Amino acid sequence: MRFNDYEVEMLKVNTCVVGTGAAGYNAACRLKRKGLTDLLLISENRLGGTSRNTGSDKQTYYKLTLSGDTPDSVQEMAQTLFEGKAVDGDIALCEAALSAPGFLRLVELGIPFPVNRYGEYVGYKTDHDPRNRATSIGPYTSREMTRALEAEAQILGVPFCDHLQVIKVISDGKRSYGLLCLDTNASDVHKAYVAIQAENIVYATGGPAGIFQNSVYPESQFGATGLAFEAGVKGRNLTEWQFGLASVRPRWNVSGTYMQVLPRFVSTLPDGSDEREFLMDFFHEPGDMLSKVFLKGYQWPFDVRKIAGGSSIIDILVYLETCKGRNVYLDFTRDPLDGNFEFTSLDKEAYTYIQKAGALVKKPIERLRIMNSPAISFYKDKGVDLEKEMLQISLCAQHNNGGLDINCWWESNLRNFFVVGEAAGSHGVYRPGGSALNAGQVGSSRASEYIARRNTSFTQDDNVYSALLSKALSAMTQLAEKTQSKDSNVADIRKEVTSNMSKCGGAIRNGNEIQKLIQSIDKRLENFSDEVRYESLSELKHVYRLRDTLITQKCYLGSMQNYAQNGGKSRGSALYTDNNGTKPYEALPDTFTFSLDDGSKDSLIQEMTYQNGACSYSWRTVRPLPENDDFFENVWRGYRENGNVY
Repeated sequence: MRFNDYEVEMLKVNTCVVGTGAAGYNAACRLKRKGLTDLLLISENRLGGTSRNTGSDKQTYYKLTLSGDTPDSVQEMAQTLFEGKAVDGDIALCEAALSAPGFLRLVELGIPFPVNRYGEYVGYKTDHDPRNRATSIGPYTSREMTRALEAEAQILGVPFCDHLQVIKVISDGKRSYGLLCLDTNASDVHKAYVAIQAENIVYATGGPAGIFQNSVYPESQFGATGLAFEAGVKGRNLTEWQFGLASVRPRWNVSGTYMQVLPRFVSTLPDGSDEREFLMDFFHEPGDMLSKVFLKGYQWPFDVRKIAGGSSIIDILVYLETCKGRNVYLDFTRDPLDGNFEFTSLDKEAYTYIQKAGALVKKPIERLRIMNSPAISFYKDKGVDLEKEMLQISLCAQHNNGGLDINCWWESNLRNFFVVGEAAGSHGVYRPGGSALNAGQVGSSRASEYIARRNTSFTQDDNVYSALLSKALSAMTQLAEKTQSKDSNVADIRKEVTSNMSKCGGAIRNGNEIQKLIQSIDKRLENFSDEVRYESLSELKHVYRLRDTLITQKCYLGSMQNYAQNGGKSRGSALYTDNNGTKPYEALPDTFTFSLDDGSKDSLIQEMTYQNGACSYSWRTVRPLPENDDFFENVWRGYRENGNVY
């Protein structure tokens, strides 16, 4: 169609899936297998995103116990997820019930999850896991999931368009109608816009990784959460993130054996001078310090409950060192304290683990080679030789436990708009390690089931869609025209706003600083067209992305502020400064005076609505775990009639 001076490509499909991570591919494959052929999978960058480009020393997949004599059940797993605080019971039950089918489907697709000689899918215990439900194929679990699901999508012939960046979700505030996209491969701005009218949208855009500077998310992952807020989708539990220590280049969790081999923690000035080990400035006994480092291996997420007397003091000390303008590194080439410690000075847990691994040897790199040699190969493949050089680290954002609002079919409050993967706020304050990979498979399966059963006909009013599309095109093309200039500052502004977010909305949060940053963001949004500039068409995508980032930051920071104003205290991976609280250690700055959460909000979910540039908030009680009173004949009858999809 023609719109002013623009030639806009028009597409119309029943279902558009946005995102080519493990959740997006699974949704598309499930829909195709259920007979829905009128669908389209789109991506800004097929090879980008978190699923394909992230992991850890042993990336975990969490599922129902499928080995050994340890008792387990769907209800018990649901209870574990529900106990993560601020979690809806029906969502927890769905994630537990479909964990085994989702896992075994991946096995059938060729993911080599380990089995013993009898065919049992053995497991291990991960964080916040009372059983041994975790499994892994190594550092690249989610990458191999994505590759396998992508191969299935290609075999099934799922229609796919790459290089389409969503810049507007088209909605009337009650239901979604489609998407306005920028073709980032276009050579002419007047032919760069693509409109997709869709009865259903499956939003698999990942978490809002792009709002932070200190981030373990891959640089190819940005998210598009702000666009969903703008369209009318509620946010939930936006305050709840997971932070932890990660390498800066490449971005990767330094969990598991990277910590358990006891590397040196070193800081330097930016030019590399003044190298020093800094942890012993705080600790009095080498054995205590090294035991806390060891514990970071499987207590990797920063947890305010583990600061006093626990391993999260390591996160704090790294954070403080970087606040001084120094660079922090892990050094695997030399022993801490030049080897002036005895393994027997370690806590029993740490000593026994290293002893059983046969790694009571000199040098962290030798211990790492014995305990997990692929962990060395990984960094070498990324251009970092741990045998010769140090690894720069920081305290980074790693996962958003909150996100966009969903029900037990992963449909948002905006009708016909489904959210799957990390974009969906299915988790609460705490979650078992690896449960996000399970949630992505379960959520995409549930959304696909609902669409295939209930939403196959077209119910939109084309006139309403046309009016909404014209409004969106007018706003986005005018934005492009007003911000084009002979000089560009969009990259500099992005660097500034993400740095500010890491300082104010990261693991350490101060109410006054949050308020100042919200005011700054409001001014930037109000004056966006006057202040932001781009030069070439290739930079236009960054303008739209910056707009999404600022909206997202405003909503997340406002939720943190509302949480604190409603009596919320430090919990999970978030430390809220509180002058009426206490410091776990007198040696720490006053910034670390805080009060631990008293549990009063464990059964409450904070919801956020963004409308006309303003955020509003409400709190509701979690939906309880459904009672299992199903009578087989009744379930069978319902399944025959409608698949029990309602």
